[in-house]
Amino acid sequence: MTRLSLLRHACRGLRVSPSHQRRPAAPVPGLLAGRCAPAGPVRSRGDLLLLLLHHRGASTSSTRATPVAVDAAAETAYEKYASEVVESTKESLVALQRKDPALQPVLAIIQRDEDDVLLEVNRKMAGKIGLNVTQICLTKDCTEDEIADEVSKLNEDPRVHGVYLHLPPSLLTGRVLSTLAPEKDVDGMADLNMGRLVRGDVSEGFVPAAARAVMEVLERHGVSSEGKVVALVGGDGSVKVALRCLMERRGMVTLNGHKSSESFQKTVQQADAVVLFGAGQAEVPPTWVKPGAAVIHCTSVWTSDKHDAERMSQNGMAHLTAAYRMQNVVLGSCRWLQEQQYKAWSLRSLKLQPLTPVPSDIAISRAQAPKPVQQLAMEIGLLPSELEAYGRNKAKVRLSLLDRLQAEPDGNYVLVAGITPTPLGEGKSTVAIGLAQALSAHLKLNSFACLRQPSQGPTFGVKGGAAGGGYAQVIPMEEFNLHLTGDIHAITAANNLVAAAIDARMLHEATQTDKVSSFVRLGLDPSKLTWQRVVDTNDRFLRKITVGQASTEKGQARETGFDIAVASEIMAILALANGLEDMKVRLARMVVGTSHSGQPVTAEDLGVSGALAVLMKDAIKPTLMQTLEGTPVFVHAGPFANIAHGNSSVLADKLALKLVGRDGFVVTEAGFGADIGMEKFFNIKCRASGLRPSAVVLVATIRALKMHGGGPNNLSLVTGGCRSNLRKQIEIAHLFGVPVVVALNVFKTDTQAEIDQVCRLAKECGAFDAVPCHHWALGGRGSVDLARAVKEASSAPSDFQFLYSPEMPIVDKIRTIAQKVYGADDIALSPQAKEEIENYDRQGYSALPICMAKTHLSLSHMPDKKGAPTGFTLPIRTVRASIGAGFIYPLVGTMSTMPGLPTRPCFYDIDLDPVTEEITGLF
Repeated sequence: MTRLSLLRHACRGLRVSPSHQRRPAAPVPGLLAGRCAPAGPVRSRGDLLLLLLHHRGASTSSTRATPVAVDAAAETAYEKYASEVVESTKESLVALQRKDPALQPVLAIIQRDEDDVLLEVNRKMAGKIGLNVTQICLTKDCTEDEIADEVSKLNEDPRVHGVYLHLPPSLLTGRVLSTLAPEKDVDGMADLNMGRLVRGDVSEGFVPAAARAVMEVLERHGVSSEGKVVALVGGDGSVKVALRCLMERRGMVTLNGHKSSESFQKTVQQADAVVLFGAGQAEVPPTWVKPGAAVIHCTSVWTSDKHDAERMSQNGMAHLTAAYRMQNVVLGSCRWLQEQQYKAWSLRSLKLQPLTPVPSDIAISRAQAPKPVQQLAMEIGLLPSELEAYGRNKAKVRLSLLDRLQAEPDGNYVLVAGITPTPLGEGKSTVAIGLAQALSAHLKLNSFACLRQPSQGPTFGVKGGAAGGGYAQVIPMEEFNLHLTGDIHAITAANNLVAAAIDARMLHEATQTDKVSSFVRLGLDPSKLTWQRVVDTNDRFLRKITVGQASTEKGQARETGFDIAVASEIMAILALANGLEDMKVRLARMVVGTSHSGQPVTAEDLGVSGALAVLMKDAIKPTLMQTLEGTPVFVHAGPFANIAHGNSSVLADKLALKLVGRDGFVVTEAGFGADIGMEKFFNIKCRASGLRPSAVVLVATIRALKMHGGGPNNLSLVTGGCRSNLRKQIEIAHLFGVPVVVALNVFKTDTQAEIDQVCRLAKECGAFDAVPCHHWALGGRGSVDLARAVKEASSAPSDFQFLYSPEMPIVDKIRTIAQKVYGADDIALSPQAKEEIENYDRQGYSALPICMAKTHLSLSHMPDKKGAPTGFTLPIRTVRASIGAGFIYPLVGTMSTMPGLPTRPCFYDIDLDPVTEEITGLF
């Protein structure tokens, strides 16, 4: 077996798990050593512990009869043992660095004061092996708080793989030791590591280096076998406890000796070995020592006496102890490296007990207790360091996960889209959640749902929240629908900071002279500003406003307006960015308007891009939540599909695809119909991410099909809806070469004849499969057939392709979408739109993809035209550019970027109980 394979085998047996679960014993070679351990399987935790402690090297037969005292021969032997440990540890480190060349293990030493010769031993030993050492010297009067603060910093530092607390016992308090992360506690002093040692579970902890050194000497001298008697003299603390535990597990007999005890001489005389603890220990009289017995001075002791420190540093046991401390650092690095690898899921599903009739969404959500988000994260293979909890039920996930799992294959990528909906929507989010629940809780396949964060606009307007519904929901739905982790608020703040910077810059340029030499004029043309303020409320009276009317603004009044927050370009950037650096670049290149000379003016020109990145630094991390059945969900970004690109974030999808593994599924949702959200998913999001979908789930309802068929009530109308809108939406997906599974979201008013007819006609129209879904009433169990169909479709051959080449002229790209996706005969550009397109061509933006802003209620620009309209010309009123996000967006017809409230908004029903703080009325 090669050195590297030995190391890999050892690491497999010593894998660190956040759950602290015990792993089954297995044959393990000599830990991090080039020599093999004794033959035979490890039969118990105690055996495994001892096997890990020993370095079997030269024969010990010639030394067993020789008494060991603190003399030159003993010191030479100790140094020889230390050299062997150093060499084997060095080889192990080299093997680790072959696996990860960037790995440079660091031992951090926290000490009181600077002058301590014992620490020089540790530094020299680390240097021989190739470890780095960082030394933190605290003052003589350092406090418990100061020590705990330093320890906390080292816990969080990913470069540090081991921490050694070289402090007086009075400072090794319970608080200090409990602060130290167990995985970095290379001296095994913390309670958790001591507890693991006591129960024999050292595969996840550390044995104190001094205890390992003593056991090595005892082993070499043949006094570590069953029945041997060892006297432990003086001292107290973790090392003595560890030694007693190790020895007794071996069947050895330990005697506690006190020099003041009347039986002390008798205790020493019957011992096969004597271990002396404490600084400045008195020698045991030679006449007391049993012939052939070993006398060992244990050096894991803090001392303030320079003479004691000098004497102890020259003791060979100090070198052997330091060697084992360094080996623990390398062992910790091995575990750390193992922890970075992909982990198989251990997802625990939550049980559902669906009621009939189905209660309200909020009642269902409140009846199910979600798992703590830290537990969910552990179950899906996230590391504690990758999680930033926001209370008990949700957490941000750090993007470092992508670096950790970059070599892992992606899972299957499934998009949920829909037919042209009724104003209430057809349940895409509910289908996506039900599908994820079916895949994970019922088919036992890793799955992730990736959803957009709901805007306050629909939550308090017409549609309500976006957490799903019935027994296919994200929980807690109140947290999901209200604020979440504040991403939309961050976008609002960032967007309006840009607006404030624009108006301030224009004011100062208009009112200051050129005498200020450092003042660079941007020369923004007020008539060509494209940046508006945003607010996350449907507020129709903000669609057009006048700003700058106060006398202090010196006559710089102008007309502008508000968009809804999710229509902000910053929201589009959040959803399309591939990382923090990419987001910074995109924010900097956002174009806010044009100068009088015809040049684009960017956020970078305004000097605001760095501040925007600061406001958005937390928003870029997806939020982890869960479904009613405990399936993980990423909630991130929330652009509308009719006025933006309408997809959840690239980063959420990428993180999820790594976490589910090769055979898992990521179910991501696109807004509104396939003509809007799905088209933009393919042409914009897939270009930005480089990801390629496995299958499309097309959501349909009988109520929507009847609407497209021309009325509310009969089977012929269902047929008409299938042969018009449903057929067209399937054809749109086929334009991109992706198989389509139709998910019929069943309502209790639907008849079996209607259900059967839709499924049959959907297949006739080209669907890979068509399946009725009952997740709203039954949870994941009601979508098992859909999950099986999606799994099969994802394995089917596909030929993904984009609809157009980015090199096509802007007008031709708009025409391609209008004709091939919407079914228009042609497009009609307004004079303003023509001028804007010419301007974008001059400025070098013609290669950007197109994001059409169009009504979601029809394939055409006319909301009342249902089915699959033909024979119309698509009017392009104006053409805007989101340069930071990376697309051109034409506004079709009278499309508004600020929705309004209906006659009776949802907020009429939303209320709070001031005693229980329970929310009512959300759905």
